[in-house]
Amino acid sequence: MENKPKLLVIDDDHTLRENFKYLLEKNGYEVQTAQDGIDGLKKLENFTPDLIVLDINMPRMGGIEFYQKIFDGYASKYPVFVLTARANMEQLFKELKVEGFMTKPFEMNDFIQEVKLIIKKLRPAPNEIKQRKTKSIHTVCLADDDSVESGKISIALLEAGFRVSCAKSGTAMLELIFSDPPDIALVKFGLKDIPGDTIAQYALHMTKTTNVKFLLYQKIESDHLDVIREKFASKKNVLNLVDYGDPVDLVNFLNDAIQKIQEEAEDFSV
Repeated sequence: MENKPKLLVIDDDHTLRENFKYLLEKNGYEVQTAQDGIDGLKKLENFTPDLIVLDINMPRMGGIEFYQKIFDGYASKYPVFVLTARANMEQLFKELKVEGFMTKPFEMNDFIQEVKLIIKKLRPAPNEIKQRKTKSIHTVCLADDDSVESGKISIALLEAGFRVSCAKSGTAMLELIFSDPPDIALVKFGLKDIPGDTIAQYALHMTKTTNVKFLLYQKIESDHLDVIREKFASKKNVLNLVDYGDPVDLVNFLNDAIQKIQEEAEDFSV
C-alpha cells in the first residue's frame, strides 16, 4: 500500500493545530505538528514531510525566519503552504517561494481542498495521463498601478469580448489570481511594489496558478526591453514582454498570443 502523504503543520494556535491534525488525518494524511519555527526545525530532524503548512506570525521563530532556515539558496528544501494575515502579503510574496497560501480567517473545507490540490501535484497518481484540451480563452486579470491607463486597457479588453478583473498592485494581483485563476494575466512590467516578471515566476511556482499564461507589458521608449525579452524566451507560460503605444495595440498583442496558444493546443491533440 502506498505510504500516506506526510504533512508538518506549524502554528502557534493550539486549537487550530489540533483541528488541522484531526481533519488532515481524517482525509488520509500522516500529520505531525509544531508550535513555532524552533519546534518545527526539531521535528524535521526525524520527520521528512511532503508538505509543510506554515503560519507566518508565531512567537520565538516566525514563518519567515523558519523558511530562511530551510532555504538552500534557490528554493525551500520542502514544499511549503503558507497561512498568513492579509497584512503580511507583500512580505510573503517578496521573500518566500511557496506552493500556495491562504489568508486568515478561512474555511477549513477550503484549506483541505488546497492541501489536496498541492499534494496531487507533488505526488501524482501512477500512470496518470495529463490531457491538454483546447478551450476558449476569455478571462483576463489586469495589473496596472496607473489608474488612468488601467481604465483605458480595461475598456479595450471589454470591447474585445474579454471578462476582466483588475488589480492596482503586484500584491493585489497575486491574491486575485490565486483566489480565481484567469486564463491570462496581463501585467505591467514596472509595477512599483513587485515587478511583473517576479509576479509571473512566483505565480507559476504555485500549484493553483501554474497554468495561468502571462503577458507582460510596458509603455516605454527604450531598447532595453529586447534584453529582457531574451530572459523570458524559455520561461514556461510567459508569453512575451511587449511595449505599446495604445491599449488597442496591447489587445492585439494579446489576441495574437491567444491564437498561438490555441494552435499549439490543437497540434498537441492531433
